[in-house]
Order: sequence, then structure tokens, then C-alpha cells
Amino acid sequence: MPGREVLPSTLRRSPKKAQETWIKAHDSAAESYGDGRRAHQTAYAALKHSYEKVGDHWEEKGHKGPSDAQAKGGAGRRSKQTAGGVDASASKEHLYELAQRLDIKGRSSMSKSELVKAIQRANTRETAKSRGR
Repeated sequence: MPGREVLPSTLRRSPKKAQETWIKAHDSAAESYGDGRRAHQTAYAALKHSYEKVGDHWEEKGHKGPSDAQAKGGAGRRSKQTAGGVDASASKEHLYELAQRLDIKGRSSMSKSELVKAIQRANTRETAKSRGR
């Protein structure tokens, strides 16, 4: 199934360039691996090199590159921790600013890894709200 038809709702609320990145990667992966989970995972991996999830949508990152240990790959491609679209490789200051935008309580005393987890939770809540759940 073409990526445009299965475009996730978080991407429908995102810039056109993010949508096109996901669609192009999805369609290429679907040709190689078939429709389904692997095509979606490949599309998200491509998206995360240039975009990060903020609330219920994706925004362009200030830099290109892998966003977390899973996206970096290497060493046998074993499953590594994913940050669910949060750019875990960003500076603590950037993560703090996102936490401010998402109105995360207690952010000033959080470590970098705690900020990543808190942003993940806030993103999940915002996405659920946008989907009417």
C-alpha cells in the first residue's frame, strides 16, 4: 500500500517535507520488504534523521543525524533503546526547551535521560489527545 495512504496522523499534522521523507522511505522499503511493519520502521528511521517528534507532530531538527542509539545502528543491529521520535542526541538545553514548550513539570531538576523520557510521555499524551482518545 502506498505510503500516502497509510501516512500516520502525526505526520499528517507535520510539514510537507516531513511527509514526503516518510512516504518516499516507506514506498522504497515496501518495494524491498513488502508492506507492513518493516516498511513503517524504515520510514520512521529515515524521518528521525532530520525530524523530531514534538507533541502531536514532527518538526525539523537543528541538525541531521541519528536521534537515538537504535537509529545509530552498528554492532550487529541488535535492538537498542529507541526514544520514540525524541532527539535523544540533542543537547540538554534543547531538551529542556522542548520540555518547557510541552509544559512538563519538574523539568529544571531532570537529567538529560529523564527529560527524554518525560518528553516521550508528553508526546504520547498529545498524540492521543489529537486522535480523540
